[in-house]
Amino acid sequence: MRRTLPISILALGACSIGNAQPAPQDLHGAAPFQDQLLRLEPLIKGFDPAIGPPWVDPVIWKASIPKDNEPTAARIALGRKLYFDPRLSKDGTVACATCHDTTRAFTDLRPTSEGIGGQVGRRNSPTTMNAALLASQFWDGRADRLEDQAKLPITNPIEMGFPDGAAAVAAIAGDAEYIQMFKAAYNRDPNYDDIGRAIASFERVLIFLDAPFDAFLRGDAKAISEEAKRGWVLYNGKGRCNSCHPLNPANPIGSDGRFHNVGVSARHHDFLDLANKALAVLAKSGSEATLDVLAVGSDTSELGRFLVSRLESDIGGFRTPLIRNAGITAPYMHDGSMQTLWDVMDHYNRGGEANPYLDGGIEPLALSEQEIADLVAFTFTLTDRRFADANATAFAKQRDQAKAKRPFREDDLANRRRMPFAATPAGSKP
Repeated sequence: MRRTLPISILALGACSIGNAQPAPQDLHGAAPFQDQLLRLEPLIKGFDPAIGPPWVDPVIWKASIPKDNEPTAARIALGRKLYFDPRLSKDGTVACATCHDTTRAFTDLRPTSEGIGGQVGRRNSPTTMNAALLASQFWDGRADRLEDQAKLPITNPIEMGFPDGAAAVAAIAGDAEYIQMFKAAYNRDPNYDDIGRAIASFERVLIFLDAPFDAFLRGDAKAISEEAKRGWVLYNGKGRCNSCHPLNPANPIGSDGRFHNVGVSARHHDFLDLANKALAVLAKSGSEATLDVLAVGSDTSELGRFLVSRLESDIGGFRTPLIRNAGITAPYMHDGSMQTLWDVMDHYNRGGEANPYLDGGIEPLALSEQEIADLVAFTFTLTDRRFADANATAFAKQRDQAKAKRPFREDDLANRRRMPFAATPAGSKP
């Protein structure tokens, strides 16, 4: 018999989220946390992370969970409470749910995210949906596990702002409910590492892989449109999408987990100048905190994976994002610079943006307008059925935006009537 962990909101108990006034979500645009919790309940009901999601290889799922953080109801309950608690930010206004809003596809639908004091970072907030299945975390992979990722925003000066983990623990350590919950989950008093472990445990419940496309693969020919079916063929063929976004039983999330320079940053920055500036800073301090600031708080953010590896070949390289649920998680790219999936297709169709570090797999695709529309239609079939209404709304909105504006469309480049080096942006060195 399938065992289900009691992870409903009622079973987890009331979620006290601090007493910051005014309501912290009002300051940053997130939905009220109680509204988010009501939305969350039907989304996660019945899922057992101890067993894993359907259509994910049980061996792969088990390997993704650290041995010191096996999922339990107590750990998930603690992580859920922490996820919605603005006391984990220095000024009491930002929680995980601020930038990963359950009513907004577990992101904030903004180009880049706002932290404490109205500060705006340089990176787009990836959705926490299916993040448990990623090989590394953050756009540059500077955290290997969910447990590590969950802690870093708390001590980032732009995001949540605490000077160190001890200060964050102190903000909640006097809460009798937390003391009880930490004891139940980890048999210890509140501590920084267990904050990360608990939030990660909660995020492992956020698995959304039941889309119309999955029904199509299981034999329901009517689950997706004819346009989307053509898009699936293009995805695996002329469009070359599967080169970086493989979709198969061993990799259901559609990310190769690697880091690619697709030219997004090249429109605005001189990579070599940024790299030299970053190396000068890292030579003085290569700490995790320094790296975190470089990744979020300045133009050096555009260096991507280079900040972690310091390999020239990684300049401007960013982790391949999940393609699952992409229709409802606009805007796109690490800097949120693309508003629609038509923009994304136009960018790749033209062969990215010329720069010395452009990934070797990026080249003009010569896709027609109908082929682009087919690929977009297919991508929207990858949204979990629990978000069907939001998906339909997003599709209509993006379609109207694309009719009005296509800023990345370059038919001459896409069809090789003009060579990429002739369009090299200012600041790049071909």
